[in-house]
Amino acid sequence: MTTITDPAPRLDGPDASVAPTGPAEAPAVPSQERDVAWVRTAFIGVGLLAAIVYTWNLAVSGYANTYYSAAAQAAALDWKAWFFGSLDPASFITLDKPPLATMVMGLSVRLFGLSSWSILLPEALMGVATVLVTFHLVRRSFGPVAAVIAGVVMALTPAAVLIFRYNNPDALLTLLFVLAAWTAMRAIESGRIRWVMATAILVGFAFNTKYLQAYLVVPAFALTWLLFAAGSVRRRIGGLLVAGVALVAASGWWVALVELIPAADRPYIGGSQANSALELLLGYDGLQRVFGFFGGRSGGGGPPGGGPGGGPGGGGGFSGEPGLLRLFNDQLGGQIAWLLPLAVVGLVVGLWIRRRAARTDGPRAAYVMWGLWLATHAVVFSFMSGIIHSYYTVAMAPAVAALVGAGVADLWALRSRTRWAGAVLGAAFVATAVLGAVLLARTPDFAPWVGPLAVLVTLAVAAGLVFPAVLRNKPRLAAVGVAGAIVAVLLGPAAYAVDTMGTAYGGGDPSAGPGGGGFGIGSGRGGFGPVNGGTVDGGARPDPGGYIPGGDGFPAGGSGVQLPPGFELPPGGFGGQAPPGAIGTGPGGAGNVGSAMIDYLAANRGSATWIVAVSSANEAAPIQLATGMPVLAMGGFSGSDPAMTVDRLQALVASGQLRFVVAGGFGGGVRGPGLFGGSNAVSEWVTTNCAPVTSVSTSLYDCSTAAGS
Repeated sequence: MTTITDPAPRLDGPDASVAPTGPAEAPAVPSQERDVAWVRTAFIGVGLLAAIVYTWNLAVSGYANTYYSAAAQAAALDWKAWFFGSLDPASFITLDKPPLATMVMGLSVRLFGLSSWSILLPEALMGVATVLVTFHLVRRSFGPVAAVIAGVVMALTPAAVLIFRYNNPDALLTLLFVLAAWTAMRAIESGRIRWVMATAILVGFAFNTKYLQAYLVVPAFALTWLLFAAGSVRRRIGGLLVAGVALVAASGWWVALVELIPAADRPYIGGSQANSALELLLGYDGLQRVFGFFGGRSGGGGPPGGGPGGGPGGGGGFSGEPGLLRLFNDQLGGQIAWLLPLAVVGLVVGLWIRRRAARTDGPRAAYVMWGLWLATHAVVFSFMSGIIHSYYTVAMAPAVAALVGAGVADLWALRSRTRWAGAVLGAAFVATAVLGAVLLARTPDFAPWVGPLAVLVTLAVAAGLVFPAVLRNKPRLAAVGVAGAIVAVLLGPAAYAVDTMGTAYGGGDPSAGPGGGGFGIGSGRGGFGPVNGGTVDGGARPDPGGYIPGGDGFPAGGSGVQLPPGFELPPGGFGGQAPPGAIGTGPGGAGNVGSAMIDYLAANRGSATWIVAVSSANEAAPIQLATGMPVLAMGGFSGSDPAMTVDRLQALVASGQLRFVVAGGFGGGVRGPGLFGGSNAVSEWVTTNCAPVTSVSTSLYDCSTAAGS
């Protein structure tokens, strides 16, 4: 057995693994390689694959997550709403996230009008860009073969297929991550501070997309720069200090402006209990997500109820109990775990064969960066006890893709020099295929042949790699075998991708592949999803005003959802497919939710700013999307935000800005404690002082004749 002490030769050209030691920049791959026609063809092909997967049948989900779609609509109609990330064009309350993602969607809606495509196409384009940037990064460090593998893996990762066809902020977050990785690698290769600052600014943009989750990539960039960047120790430490200042400025400018603007001149900060963006990012969107305190609070997509993690039972909300193997559980495994064995093997082998390389060795630095990226996310996602949705794992996909591509390419190059490389590669393929078969077996009626086929193919390829005499003097056959093994381990993710492309999703907790459930109205696969004791997904609907037992997103025996009188669910829920002729244009619209009520409100709005006030964004969003008129969500996402008081409600009614109020709904902001808590005082004032519009609905009140109005 040969001992490898030097960096492995590249599979596809001269070795260029050692980065320059001076400040001058140099490409990580030789120019002759960059001019190879097949590389350009492969780059285009990977981009086309991503474009097809992310855009085919894109409008099937309609407005998808109506919470963010309503904010995009508001951003398109009013620049103040655009800047603050308001839920409605009149800017009563914001989303419980920073505004950058809805700013992008809002510009698209402003340019092209409100539609499923204008909201979701930017997300798909972000996905294509993410795949292409990942391709470029991996090619720069490990060569074009590794880049092709990484690009295909990135394009087909189930969590990525879901998110890049959806309108949650994670699409923009992931794109900003890979762009920051690109500038970070340029900084490490060249030692130039301007690239370090660019990396910090991009992470700052990510912060203004999803707050503290953006900082999960910071350890990877900072440590890799400190250990492997060109230049002296003093220069590298100085670069970190400069990056720290740039990161604080790029992250904090929006929060600082919001905190400095008087509360009377801006919308209420949704998700906070004190109308504070700083409280939101440190509490519900920050430490609560990781450690699970403030369990009685529930917001954008979070589970209802008390206890750590937002649910009575605690344990991380939607993604199972925290623990070492959480990434492989029923909730997360099918989203990201498929190729983790191959990625981990690639990381270990890559670091081992480059252990004696020069300090500034480019491929080793790339291995460390991607490895730290993956490890940080894996640890945090595995052990965080607050709210964690399965789609968060899309942030791990670029690291998994890069490590798989690099590891396979390096092990293939080594197999002609040492037998252990072939054995390790074969074993990694088999372990990955077995894991895929286990994940597929959780839904036995879905593609039952894929798992066994992948295992058989990888076993055959592994035998040929372990016993090289079988493939001696047959390099083409060996290459075909390895390519077949790659295809085999991608069959499972590809099957999930195809299923996801054909499914209508909605709500706050979508999940790729078969069996994807969700939380709340219009969640998961276009409806309520399974409920205790039966299903209502596209089938029997609840009686108006009745209660639905807790579904997939609720803890077992959860409180369920109260439907206000006069509201009727379409077969697909708020986020699903609306029946023909319903209010709204296609899936994701208001469907036939209270169509008579909506007609009445539109006809009698008069000069009021808001067409109606409702408890929560879950009620407000579909009405606003259907009518194009501002709807006031008094309690934010779930109705739990203390944004509305009796004094404020009286002032809005007295000024003529508000006439109608719906008493009831999915939150409790108008009808006592309810599911999510709320204000008894507001409820009592409405029901005592406002006149019920019984001709339309027992839940609708006209406050224009209220005392003092």
